[in-house]
Amino acid sequence: MLFLEVGHSAQGEYARKLLNDLMENYSNALRPVEDTDKALNVTLQITLSQIKDMDERNQVLIAYLWIRQTWHDAYLKWDKEAYDGLEVIRIPSNLVWRPDIVLYNKADDDFSGPVDTNVVLRYNGEITWDSPAITKSSCVVDVSYFPFDNQQCNLTFGSWTYNGNQVDIAMGLDSGDLSDFVENVEWECHGMPATKNVIMYGCCSDPYPDITYTVLLKRRSSFYIFNLLIPCVMISFLAPLGFYLPADSGEKVSLGVTVLLALTVFQLMVAESMPPSENVPLIGKYYIATMTMITASTALTIFIMNIHFCGAEAKPVPQWAKVIIIDYMSKIFFVYEVGENCTTPQSEKSPLYADEPHANGKLRKHRHLNDGHQPRHHGNCEKQSHALSQACKKFESFKSMGDLNGCPKGELCCPEKVATYACACGHHDKLVRNVEYIANCFREQRATCAKGAEWKKVAKVMDRFFMWIFFIMVFLMSILIIGKAP
Repeated sequence: MLFLEVGHSAQGEYARKLLNDLMENYSNALRPVEDTDKALNVTLQITLSQIKDMDERNQVLIAYLWIRQTWHDAYLKWDKEAYDGLEVIRIPSNLVWRPDIVLYNKADDDFSGPVDTNVVLRYNGEITWDSPAITKSSCVVDVSYFPFDNQQCNLTFGSWTYNGNQVDIAMGLDSGDLSDFVENVEWECHGMPATKNVIMYGCCSDPYPDITYTVLLKRRSSFYIFNLLIPCVMISFLAPLGFYLPADSGEKVSLGVTVLLALTVFQLMVAESMPPSENVPLIGKYYIATMTMITASTALTIFIMNIHFCGAEAKPVPQWAKVIIIDYMSKIFFVYEVGENCTTPQSEKSPLYADEPHANGKLRKHRHLNDGHQPRHHGNCEKQSHALSQACKKFESFKSMGDLNGCPKGELCCPEKVATYACACGHHDKLVRNVEYIANCFREQRATCAKGAEWKKVAKVMDRFFMWIFFIMVFLMSILIIGKAP
């Protein structure tokens, strides 16, 4: 132990002596080359440690990097044998000359460089400077396929004042080092290839080399699928169900407006995180298409509700509508009346029209739609009227003969019968008119109800038709949007 302590003490003495000897007459302000016409070679190597954030709206990538720079200093060499075999010393970086390599596409207000860590100085003049840095670089973000997008962000490093004839930059590796990369919750890093570029700027005739590292990022879309896409798809499938909702419920239009407002909220959430560019995100296109479809479905619902509530003042259903909608489309979309199904024969179906002819040529009588009482048959009124007419004729004939008491047996011999027939004859015309008025009222009411029932069935068939049309549209639109994802 004593020998080791003495050895370290000797190393310390030689290191102090070496530092004093090296720093004597040394200037860190000048490029350390013996021939000023020759370029100083600097090797650059970048290690990506972590992606801290990707700000799509401001188009800024925040990354944590380890930057290694290696070069040779012609004035910091020594004979290791003269210093007890000392090969390496570590000294503050501000004591030696350092290349002014900066991040060209920096997007930070703070223009400070890497941290002033120590440099590793070898006896042959090789200097290695490792420094950590948190960089904010500008990145052109393309959100056309959000949330299934891939991004490419460039990190361009080069000397700020020295041209290529003075300081030449070389790549330590063909790509950035990802061996110590810490996984990000939102982004996957698929590589960091490096390329060297030599650019001739318009201000100067000298070449300016730089090294560009391209960070290949792929967004993890699970979060956005479960929080933005799936709720939107589920809400989109609610829109066609508005056509299935009964018109008498009064909630058809309210459902469409509620779904439209819900999608508007999701659209605003996406718009707040996206940059204001001409490239509309894929999910934004899906929201706009869905909102357009829901707007159209709400407008069609209002139109169909007007058809449903057509009253007595409406015109009868046109013949083409009866044939196409009521006869054919109602069977295709399984729209039937109460107690009617697809196996019911045509002759047993309750007609929608007043006085619809039966199969045997007779008129079919309908029940009143408001109450369940069967109206009296008009033939009963005719029979009663005929009997009263015959009684009046007999009464008048016997009265003219002056022999009311000599009438045949069983006829008007009883005074009570004579009085009854006389009273009936007096009210016969008024009774017939009342019965005919009541019958006409029933006929008009049946015709009005039948006309309203026809319009309601037309509206119901159109509801079913548009419901299936919009279901197909939502399904195809969802498949199309997901199929465009890269």
